[in-house]
Amino acid sequence: MVNENFLTTRVDHKFSDHDSLFGTYMFDKTPYSAPDGLNNVLFTTLTSRQLVSVEETHMFSPRFANSIRIGGNHEGVNNNESLKAINPDAARTDLGAGGTAFAGRAAAQVFMEGVTPFTGGVGGSPTYFYHWNSIQAYDDAFFTKGTHSLKFGVTAERMLLNVLADTDPNGIWHFGTLQDFLTNNPTKFQGGIASTLSPRNLRQTLFGAYLQDDWRWRPNLTLNLGLRYEMSTVLSETSGKLANLANLPDANPHLGTPFYNNPTLKNFEPRVGFAWDPLTNGRTAVRGGVGMFDVLPLPYQFILLTTQAAPFFSYTAINAGPNLPTPLTFFTVPPEDISDNTLRSTYVQHPKRDYVVQWNLNVQQQLTPSLAAMVAYVGSRGIHQPFRVDEANMVLPTKTSAGYVWPFDRDPSGPPPNGNLGAPLDPLNTNFGSVRAMFYNGHSYYNALETQVAKRMSHGFQLQGTFTWAKSMDTSSATGAGDSFGNSISSLDWFDLKLSRGLSDFNVGRTFVLNGTWEVPSPKSLSGPARWALGGWELGVIFTASDGIPFSPTWGTGSDPANTNSSDDWAFPDRLGGPGCKTLTNPGNVTNYIKTQCFAVPSAPDLAFWNANCNPFPPSIQPSDPTLPPVPAVFPQCFNLRGNAGRNILIGPGLTNLDFSIFKNNYIRSISERFNVQFRAEIFNILNHANFAPPVTPDNTDIFDGTGSPTGVAGLLSRTTTTAREIQFAVKVIF
Repeated sequence: MVNENFLTTRVDHKFSDHDSLFGTYMFDKTPYSAPDGLNNVLFTTLTSRQLVSVEETHMFSPRFANSIRIGGNHEGVNNNESLKAINPDAARTDLGAGGTAFAGRAAAQVFMEGVTPFTGGVGGSPTYFYHWNSIQAYDDAFFTKGTHSLKFGVTAERMLLNVLADTDPNGIWHFGTLQDFLTNNPTKFQGGIASTLSPRNLRQTLFGAYLQDDWRWRPNLTLNLGLRYEMSTVLSETSGKLANLANLPDANPHLGTPFYNNPTLKNFEPRVGFAWDPLTNGRTAVRGGVGMFDVLPLPYQFILLTTQAAPFFSYTAINAGPNLPTPLTFFTVPPEDISDNTLRSTYVQHPKRDYVVQWNLNVQQQLTPSLAAMVAYVGSRGIHQPFRVDEANMVLPTKTSAGYVWPFDRDPSGPPPNGNLGAPLDPLNTNFGSVRAMFYNGHSYYNALETQVAKRMSHGFQLQGTFTWAKSMDTSSATGAGDSFGNSISSLDWFDLKLSRGLSDFNVGRTFVLNGTWEVPSPKSLSGPARWALGGWELGVIFTASDGIPFSPTWGTGSDPANTNSSDDWAFPDRLGGPGCKTLTNPGNVTNYIKTQCFAVPSAPDLAFWNANCNPFPPSIQPSDPTLPPVPAVFPQCFNLRGNAGRNILIGPGLTNLDFSIFKNNYIRSISERFNVQFRAEIFNILNHANFAPPVTPDNTDIFDGTGSPTGVAGLLSRTTTTAREIQFAVKVIF
């Protein structure tokens, strides 16, 4: 259920020919509530926003003007609160994980391969509260002299972000398979210790200055020359509750400020553009430009890195295995759960200057008085972009001729029957369990061909068609926690960025959009009621067709089949060649969209490689009863070898959608010539066409479970990107 209250006002006043003032205020409050998928808990979200702005403009002379603008923005969000139990059992604390840290909490979340996640009891899901305040001031001056039009100014912004992020306060039980769940054999338990949670009050200031000259160099050629400087202070916290690992293997985090070295002090951004009329007839225009744009390290990039950092927040993770004194069973966290507490820390690797270079070139041609065409090339290159991973603390693999191989414990001297043989080695930093990391070595590329043909309104008819052929590639599409896409995978291979380079999560190869409006001619021979009934009609249409977005094949989620010994417990499979595998999807097949026959558990290239490198007893195939011998991996299966399937090599279903509208204009001439009461009927997705989203990650992208057996649900399309047919009626008064 959604309720929204929205208010906006604006006041303009002209004091004299030289001074004018305007002020605006906006208020928006939207509470939203919905049950979880199993109708156990009611989730609520509240978003409120207020914005105020005042601007004064003074004309010193016809050639010189100055505007001063000050404003403030407040946004408050209580996101994903689960305070009310629909099912009374969702509030029972005796169903919680228990133990020292989770006493008094309701049921934990449950994740398992191929099954819809259970969101847990009351208060169990990650919850996010923040209050964002921004105070801004701008001063812009405009000066004209001869063929030069100058614009220059300064800006300052103070950012105040008060945030509280509660992560998995009831905990999460992980099961490798449904059979593991039914036999009470969890693989891991993890959760945030709610008693260690405290708010963070983040502060940062931004300064900027710019100069731009639009120089009419020739009657048919204008040059746009500009330079901007923009910097931000290092992020701080009012109580000094910031922690950072200066280097990933460090035993202790660095506390307080500076949180990182400031990379923004030399952020000068040159920009050049032009507009050219080559035939000097006003019918042909060639435009282009190139510019540098800095991406400042603002608070949104560090929210979770700062709110969930040791020693100010504790997060425990317990892996099942021979090293755990008390068996790990569902509903029971062993008493030693916090003795070797896993602390979630942060790692920001010496930020570099993060910037994007953008360029474009377009040609526009007027074909007739009402018809024009345009063709353009647009490109960009991102450098030193944030590369965020949810888990950097892992066992580092070794690069071999067949790819990266994760090492394993070769000691058979432990408990029978095989000791520690096959177990993963220690991660990079044994002082911390999970380490969220932000690296600044990511990059991105975007290239696009854009075309447009537009017929402006004439004879009651308007039509416009656009086609874009684009390709966006990057090493990571999420720059901060919370802005990842539904098709994203959690943590990427930060130790070798070439492995993570692929299509962007948001890449759409081809897009075609056609929109048109037709003002139906009114019959001139009619009068009175008949003329009113048959006149004033207007039809509209919007047709969209596009390729799908990419996603990645995975396997073994929840069981760490590759022995990375990290909280990101999934792996890439091998991509196979052969007949039928040139393409990897079955368009139109909603139950088997992925060609699972084109993938396999990673395999050794030969027996010698298998004997030297491959783990014969990975934890993912160890039996639940330690007294039984494990089922060994068999040649050529090599669980601890990184598969050759890359990131985002699969393309999801495309989109086709048609929206239709019909308006009835009713002009009331007795009030005024332009007074119009317009009745509107808008039909969205009029053909009721189902546009499916890519398979859910990892539920329906996992091709195999942790034992290497097919999951049976890989490639299932269970979500749509557009709604079913919707009809909306409205009345609009225009005057």
